[in-house]
Amino acid sequence: MTEAVIRNKPGMASVKDMPILQDGPPPGGFAPVRFARRIPNKGPSAMAIFLAAFGAFSYGMYQVGQGNKVRRNHGFEFSRHLLLGQTIILKTLRALKEEKYAARRAILPLLQAEEDERFVKEWNKYLEYEAEVMKDVPGWKVGQSVYNSGKWMPPATGELRPEVW
Repeated sequence: MTEAVIRNKPGMASVKDMPILQDGPPPGGFAPVRFARRIPNKGPSAMAIFLAAFGAFSYGMYQVGQGNKVRRNHGFEFSRHLLLGQTIILKTLRALKEEKYAARRAILPLLQAEEDERFVKEWNKYLEYEAEVMKDVPGWKVGQSVYNSGKWMPPATGELRPEVW
């Protein structure tokens, strides 16, 4: 489109003869521009979240402590309410627990003797191997500790257990 059509003036006109048409603000002006950072206050505050988490943690630790106290002092004595409202005291779990520990205490010497026997066999094999490897070293005594503590210490766990390696 030409200026003549836009400004309703027929033919060519000088720029100076054209009426001034300038953009401006609407009547009454523009609305104010919000430039401040406004974050909506939705949800709980940081302090409320912290206090709620602390309260939940404290309550949980209290419940753990109460459970430990019951387990330590009373064993597994507890009551179970049936549908008819009857209460039954169960002490069988405590008796089973005591029986399990008694069985472990009874079998422990046998297990220790078997482990000692296995250790002695492996230790003798180790000494034979040491004698074979160190036969050319003058002054080497088989089985003597390289440490000067004067105290016998069992080897570290797994040292004489090739099946564990």
